[in-house]
Amino acid sequence: MAFPTAVNSQITDSVSQANTEVLGNAPAVATGNFMIATSQALSNAAHNATTGQLNSGVTAQAALTQGISTLYCIDTAATAKGTAAIYA
Repeated sequence: MAFPTAVNSQITDSVSQANTEVLGNAPAVATGNFMIATSQALSNAAHNATTGQLNSGVTAQAALTQGISTLYCIDTAATAKGTAAIYA
């Protein structure tokens, strides 16, 4: 109990107990905030990994399409004639 003042001692005890409760809850609140921050960081990492895989798939598909397009654009008749001339 606080030393005698002009305020009722029950009021000062009530305020002191409320302050003590805040100090007592501080570690639990800090731990909860830490867990929330950690879970958000991990979920962001998982989301970034998923997005990276998606972008990698799109890039691979574009490269494949370009490669097939290049193969289809080769003039096979001219290539065959040139190859025949080399081996003849």
